[in-house]
Amino acid sequence: IGTHEKACGKGGPKNKQILKFALDCTYPVEDGIMNTTNFEQFLQQRIKMNGKAGNLGRGVVTIRRSKSKITETSEVTFSKRYLKYLTRKIIYLHDWLCIVANSKESYKLHYFQINQDEKEEENEE
Repeated sequence: IGTHEKACGKGGPKNKQILKFALDCTYPVEDGIMNTTNFEQFLQQRIKMNGKAGNLGRGVVTIRRSKSKITETSEVTFSKRYLKYLTRKIIYLHDWLCIVANSKESYKLHYFQINQDEKEEENEE
């Protein structure tokens, strides 16, 4: 085995996989129910890296906000489900909001459609 193989390994250097997840909060932000600045701070304080909350791993995980969207970018393994879990914690205060996956890499906050269902039931009777 040559010295080059020992230094680089068999496969050579690995490419870093960058994971991106988006959270679209358009409806609650437009209605004034939710503030994306507070939500961004909540995520920065609650995301755990290496077992410590608020430790984003020195730039390994970044959270960016643009108007009504929040984008989370990670250079390490990061679960989309964990982002959904943290989002549910903050929308727990608002019973009429739910989180829906609209693609492999994004979530969207929607309102429950309870009022329309109740009106349809009344019309049937």
